[in-house]
Amino acid sequence: MTVAHARSVDDSRKATGADLDRGLSVQEARARLDHSGPNELPPPRRRGALVRVAGQVHHPLIYVLLGSALATGLLGGIVDASVILGVVVVNALIGFLQEGRAERALDALAAATRTKATAIRDGVATEVASTNLVIGDLVLLDEGDRVPADLRLVYTRELRIDESALTGESRPAAKDPLDLPAATEPADRTNMAHAGTLVTSGGGRGVVVATAADTEIGRVHHLVAVTGRWTRR
Repeated sequence: MTVAHARSVDDSRKATGADLDRGLSVQEARARLDHSGPNELPPPRRRGALVRVAGQVHHPLIYVLLGSALATGLLGGIVDASVILGVVVVNALIGFLQEGRAERALDALAAATRTKATAIRDGVATEVASTNLVIGDLVLLDEGDRVPADLRLVYTRELRIDESALTGESRPAAKDPLDLPAATEPADRTNMAHAGTLVTSGGGRGVVVATAADTEIGRVHHLVAVTGRWTRR
């Protein structure tokens, strides 16, 4: 399967069923939304504080350490038993805090993708919620806009986008619609505008090629969620 940045503008149009002049019809956009679901990241699975604490000690290794502490204490090794219990407590505290940070990070990523967007529908520039965007939508970008989905750019006008949330690069990236090799790294995909990034200057338009969890920020969201789950083990 050809990745979006490696497709030409015309191939992107064909692959997504986009209309680069009139955009999707309202009826077609609604049908696609019903099929694909909203363009939003899934909320994190939240657990209460007590459940989170219990989850940190629910592990075979922790049981072994607790058993060792008990046996050591019964044999009179109070200091050694205290050290073992201290290790268990510190480990549980670190896991508890990491899980909390992971949940907050997931909330921040989801918030970064919720915005208003200007899409061409039936030939008219229409403001829509980012959650209602679908594959093939033609989206307009202007200075100050939050990119609402992953877009294959089809036209740019001195467009620069702050992608630091995804790439860590502090300087806004210059964008253009030129074709790129398939092996191009995400930070160098100058013909793409990714969900959650910020237009700092210029403008352009692009075709939605990925939404929700299939976006680059969706992949980051998944990795953070997986990291959060590992802290529970």
